[in-house]
Amino acid sequence: MAAADLSRRGLITASTAGGLLLAGCDRLSKAPSVQRFTGSAEGLTYSAQRALLTGQPLAREFDARHISRVFKSNGTRHPTGAAYAAHLANGFADWRLVIDGLVAQPMQLSLAQLRAMPARSQITRHDCVEGWSAIGRWTGAPLWSLLKLAGLAAAARYIVFHCADDLGGTGDARGLYYESIDLFDAFHPQTIMAYALNDAPLPVGNGAPLRLRVERQLGYKHAKYVMRIEAVASLKPLGRGMGGFWEDRGYEWYAGI
Repeated sequence: MAAADLSRRGLITASTAGGLLLAGCDRLSKAPSVQRFTGSAEGLTYSAQRALLTGQPLAREFDARHISRVFKSNGTRHPTGAAYAAHLANGFADWRLVIDGLVAQPMQLSLAQLRAMPARSQITRHDCVEGWSAIGRWTGAPLWSLLKLAGLAAAARYIVFHCADDLGGTGDARGLYYESIDLFDAFHPQTIMAYALNDAPLPVGNGAPLRLRVERQLGYKHAKYVMRIEAVASLKPLGRGMGGFWEDRGYEWYAGI
């Protein structure tokens, strides 16, 4: 089937169907034929989206009157662990965002330093894989500016976000949430590290002190409680090698909408 024969909506529907298969039937998802089908659907969606988004068009932004009365919190609502509790207790005064990996100048930035940088605000819609949506005003530092500050190396291909929430309850690296995006999305003007929601400090339930906003992808890509940003050449050494906590468990790595 040629890409030209499919509408953008059709491509996304095909990809979503693959994601539902993976989430709904673990035994079936391990079958080689199903893996080939879902993998090809994701690849088709990814390629089509990249072709459609040449020139980095913006995701739709809304007027303030469209902001949702309540912006739902899902997934982790309050990370466990002594380190996060200590940061929360002192208002994240001692918290630092680590930027490392394939960069010329590894660094650690305080929340105050991030807030002092040139910021972007945008009112966008968050689309969750569970089927709900909400609109909020996000403010934060553009990711591209942080990567530029650290001096992204030529060998870097992906940006990985390491988070404080432990969804596995294991206390080890396999349970800690992480996500990744490619450089195309990392340098998109609407991809920001948000520290405010609706002109107030980011609530704990929505990812305080810092979360990723990558506005052209589904909600699970918008990593919360970000502690570290790592530039890498390959995703294979991380977790189970699929590029994210949920991707390691069957979700698609590219969740474009």
